[in-house]
Amino acid sequence: MNRLSKGYVQIYTGNGKGKTTAALGQALRAAGSGLKSFIVQFMKNCPYGEIHSLRFLSDWITIEQYGNDRFVLDKKLPADNDIKVAQNALQQARKAMISGKYDIVILDEICIALYYKLLNLKQIMHLLLDKPEHIEIILTGRYCPKELLEKADLVTEMKEIKHYYQNGVSARKGIEL
Repeated sequence: MNRLSKGYVQIYTGNGKGKTTAALGQALRAAGSGLKSFIVQFMKNCPYGEIHSLRFLSDWITIEQYGNDRFVLDKKLPADNDIKVAQNALQQARKAMISGKYDIVILDEICIALYYKLLNLKQIMHLLLDKPEHIEIILTGRYCPKELLEKADLVTEMKEIKHYYQNGVSARKGIEL
């Protein structure tokens, strides 16, 4: 099995489109080099296109979805169950990180989970402190806290300049879904 000699912490944040796409692209690139990725998607349960596509790469990429964003859409506080699901997702990511089976662990939308207080910053900082040397960790989502930005080795901010949503275009299957 190929191994990374040194793993870093990457963050994709900002209000622009492309954070999850960048993280998935990294997993795709890694698979082409024989590296294995584990992806945890927080607050997502929709059958996005990547879920179907990644079935073809299941020898290299494992993806699991935890929770949903219904409470956000309903403009409500998260329920206790939303918090439990996010805690379970973080626990699964930790297990994957220390299992020895994966080279990259992606925590998709973890910054949003932090923002909505499904998780706390201390938990994420603890996860990063426990990261094995050869594991690459990728965190995504808007509203990334300054403390995580400072801890990361690579930070990319996706900045929205223009988006067709502003003209009433809904999310499109195969592009946003």
